[in-house]
Amino acid sequence: MSTRPIEITSALPPLVTARRTYLMCPPTLYDVDYVINPWMSGNVHLSSRERAIEQWNHLYRELTAIADVELIQPQSGSPDMVFTANAGLERNGTVVLSGFFHPERQAEEHHFRSWFQSSGYNVLEVPREIPFEGEGDALFSSEGTRLWAAHGPRSVMASHTHLVRAWGVEVIALHLVDPRFYHLDTCFAPLEDGFVMYYPQAFDAPSLVKIEAFYPSEKRIVVSEADAVRFACNAINIDRTILVNDISRELVAELQTKGFEVIQITLSEFLKAGGAAKCLVMRLGPQIER
Repeated sequence: MSTRPIEITSALPPLVTARRTYLMCPPTLYDVDYVINPWMSGNVHLSSRERAIEQWNHLYRELTAIADVELIQPQSGSPDMVFTANAGLERNGTVVLSGFFHPERQAEEHHFRSWFQSSGYNVLEVPREIPFEGEGDALFSSEGTRLWAAHGPRSVMASHTHLVRAWGVEVIALHLVDPRFYHLDTCFAPLEDGFVMYYPQAFDAPSLVKIEAFYPSEKRIVVSEADAVRFACNAINIDRTILVNDISRELVAELQTKGFEVIQITLSEFLKAGGAAKCLVMRLGPQIER
């Protein structure tokens, strides 16, 4: 199937409750080869690939116990392919492919495009001059009624028009203001049953108003800076299970009081590149016959 420009499709129906599917990429070629975010600074070639593989395998085992996983193979020259959340955003068989802000990651676009096309997805693209970094900067609310989309270090607000056209969904813009939290999924996590986990200082004041207008106070889980820099918000949430990097006992306890089971997985090698659990997966629709 050939890639074509984005055009309006039918409105987004409610999300289904079938067993979820995620895309992952083994870290066999993973390294910190360059600096394109603050976390990479001082960590070039200091990540242990052996430990990274062990940590990734731990996440893979925990995830496959409760979800299906599709794999894309890593490619030479693209060490950040392991962070598949940045490949694009998918709903109902349509993928809006990422157009990376930094040239260091733009080679990934071809590999992800080929995988999505060969897997039967309808692949749409934003213009090259409009950076958009997929699920890293665009997250659906748990019930699927709106799409939270960031603009700031890596994605621009002009990309939001293309997201509206792709699915006919309401898009709510959030402005990221802390360079440490350069993607939305590093500081904001919509959770099941209408909860949200977020780090307020990552957003400007108008964005916080939008978040707090949508989520009532009893549904907000505010993350401290200490947990935010552990990428606590970079969590995978499936039903009442949360897979996340090591976080504080206090935050674990709060999540448990909200009815969530927390599975902590040490992902220190990936933090050196600015990613954790959520960065390592991209949510897909039901598995496609090939």
